[in-house]
Amino acid sequence: MLNEHTLQQLRTLRLDGMAAALTDPANQIHVAELPFDQRLALLVQRELDWRDGKRQERLLKAARLKVSTACLEDIDWRSNRGLSRDTIQTLAGGDWLRHGHNVLLTGATGCGKTWLSCALGQQAARLGFSVYYARAPRLLEELHVAHGDGSFTRRLAQLAKLDLLILDDFAIAPIAAHERNDLLELLDDRVGSRATLITSQLPVTAWHTWLDDPTLADAILDRIVHGSHKLALKGESMRKLANGR
Repeated sequence: MLNEHTLQQLRTLRLDGMAAALTDPANQIHVAELPFDQRLALLVQRELDWRDGKRQERLLKAARLKVSTACLEDIDWRSNRGLSRDTIQTLAGGDWLRHGHNVLLTGATGCGKTWLSCALGQQAARLGFSVYYARAPRLLEELHVAHGDGSFTRRLAQLAKLDLLILDDFAIAPIAAHERNDLLELLDDRVGSRATLITSQLPVTAWHTWLDDPTLADAILDRIVHGSHKLALKGESMRKLANGR
């Protein structure tokens, strides 16, 4: 048995994974039979696993996903929603995040856009990427308020550092002039270096008209659409199907 003083020293050194492994009764008999180098390797691996788990917890908490239980493993492939297994498998690998590409997820209300965006957000956190979920109208309102209290530049810098920004309910209501400007600033900080996932009831082809300013619309869409992955969901509302309509 390891004495309490040694365990406390491990915790002081923030080696909580090792401390947990050494006090786990399920491992003690098995590990005791191994050579020292193998025991040490297992302890180091346990510490790495512990830290990875804690990092995932922090990332998921900071992400504030609307559907925290959504994950790619639970996708319902039975419904004909226009989802491609190959596309989802590609996105699950995370290269789009590493290269700062965007995902544009469109479809009618209730077809599962928010759920899928949260599932992709959770997968991103699993891969070690920082994620933040926000409804687009609320985030634009937050940025508008930030102009008034002097925190706009700081908030914009915080958002620019995120590996993945999820903008849900994009183009759900008319956009004001100041919101167009803030949206351009927000996206300009991310283009080519950070990924953005956008969900919208409007098809991508209608976004230019929705933005209602040809010059700014060209600039905004150039930062969103170029090189993006486009998923257009279709079919009946998943909420109706879940309720056994």
